[in-house]
Amino acid sequence: MRDYELVDGVRLAQTVIDAGESWSRVMKAGEVLRIVDLKGKQAVDFLCYNAADHVDRYAAADTMKINPTGIFLTTGTVLYSVNLTALFTIVADTCGHHDTIGGCCSARLNAFRYGAKDQPNCRDNFLRELKRYGMGPRDLAANVNFFMYVPVGADGAMDMGPGISMPGDYVDLRAECDVLAVISNCPQINNPVNDFTPTEIMTICWEPHEDV
Repeated sequence: MRDYELVDGVRLAQTVIDAGESWSRVMKAGEVLRIVDLKGKQAVDFLCYNAADHVDRYAAADTMKINPTGIFLTTGTVLYSVNLTALFTIVADTCGHHDTIGGCCSARLNAFRYGAKDQPNCRDNFLRELKRYGMGPRDLAANVNFFMYVPVGADGAMDMGPGISMPGDYVDLRAECDVLAVISNCPQINNPVNDFTPTEIMTICWEPHEDV
């Protein structure tokens, strides 16, 4: 078994998410979600919501302000909601840091920036998953981008990649309450956040042993 498949607990689910596809699951408090970048340099757009109150959703600005690592998320970072509910804690990270300022791609943004019409995009992926839970466009929020590198210059200018993750890099998220986790495996091909070639990722969900 490969290192990224080894978990210390009861495995609940393991799923390969194809390039450009989406995924969602309600994680119970204490369960762990591992997101694996199987091929490397693949951006994983991520949203999360308090499962008991979907209005209580991920708050990028507050997460950046409260955590000492600011715009880059890594081990020890807590993902907070708009009500300052602790949703997830990053308990392991083999990549180094992750972005929470770049947001997600959309059909309109691809057309505006690149002249690309009707391309698959993360916004549509998020909406497809949210619809399963009775949610829609008003429930979208600024998202986390795991494995995506968004450097910011001294003048405030930001770039989009290229990614720094290696094949098999992963991040582990421990649910601090019951949380709805939503993933768009980014289909972007117009900039280097996916090295111009979107690839598959894996999610592994497990319940840790009591002594973990």
